[in-house]
Amino acid sequence: MASDHSVGGEEVISNKQVILKDYVSGFPRESNLYLTTSNIKLKVPEEESGKDAVLVKNLYLSSDPFMRGRMQRDLPPGEPELSSYSLGSPIVGYGVARVVDSRHSDFKKGDLVWGRTIGWEEYSLITTPEYLFKINHTDDIPLSYYTGILGMPGMTAYFGFFDIGSPKEGDRVYVSSASGAVGQLVGQFAKLIGCYVVGSAGSKEKVELLKTKFGFDDAFNYKEEHDLDAALKRYFPEGIDIYFENVGGKMLDAVLLNMRHHGRIALCGMISQYNLEQPESVQNLIALLFKQIRMEGFAVYEYYDQYSKFLDFVLPYIKEGKIVYVEDITEGLESGPAALIGLFSGRNVGKQVVKVAQE
Repeated sequence: MASDHSVGGEEVISNKQVILKDYVSGFPRESNLYLTTSNIKLKVPEEESGKDAVLVKNLYLSSDPFMRGRMQRDLPPGEPELSSYSLGSPIVGYGVARVVDSRHSDFKKGDLVWGRTIGWEEYSLITTPEYLFKINHTDDIPLSYYTGILGMPGMTAYFGFFDIGSPKEGDRVYVSSASGAVGQLVGQFAKLIGCYVVGSAGSKEKVELLKTKFGFDDAFNYKEEHDLDAALKRYFPEGIDIYFENVGGKMLDAVLLNMRHHGRIALCGMISQYNLEQPESVQNLIALLFKQIRMEGFAVYEYYDQYSKFLDFVLPYIKEGKIVYVEDITEGLESGPAALIGLFSGRNVGKQVVKVAQE
């Protein structure tokens, strides 16, 4: 994009942005977001706030369910990833970008990075670059993978399954929302170590994807099941050792009835509850006691210091074709709101990505 003008000898450029218009209660709508254009200098400011800052041109943005939570008002203060977005400001998430200017010693102009402080805009000034990872990119791997299999979703699948799930060969593994950014990987990781794996998804197309492309032993469409308890007994007659939880609500209730003794539940997400003003109750928690089940939530950012360990595991499998990844890429920042809201109606097939600019 050509520069619009210069100020004081510094290049100034127009910057399209996706802005949060109002806080959300219930199901989010595209009208909760709007597109606007501001101006930005293509230079990190020299004042104190810019002393370690990095200015980036955004290439790919990651649409993730956790972003819905940040669209609510008055979330408790604490971890930035879980705090409310500011009205009138660009929403923020994970993305892949190229460094335009930097005052940080770890990043230089031209570097490719991925991270979680990237705004939904064409250019972002990042003042907290400790949440950025430098990409040592190779042409045989798509750069967009750093929004998914080689980024936050990949780390979520890996550490959630292996650390919380504590799998061993022969374990019976159930993955809900199994065709999504995280679930498709959990199932493949489980198969690599010799587990029996069943996943659920919300369409026939996604069920076929699980069985044919991702190598799950079986899969079912939860929308066609009137009795989830009966469905799980059909696929797991001997019970479930590991449940990778992405859905919550009625699904979790049914799973609790079908867990084996000393089973493990990794709480990754509960997408069925995010848009409810009154969350569903879970009735069968007593199974945790009677079956000595361990159910544990986790936050992927607690594993960021182990990113190299994760890459050492997953990169060889990708290059050997033993792990595959499906992306749903939409073109242009203006398509971002529809892509993000579409997550909650199951519109996407695979990892939802918004392509902002050419690499």
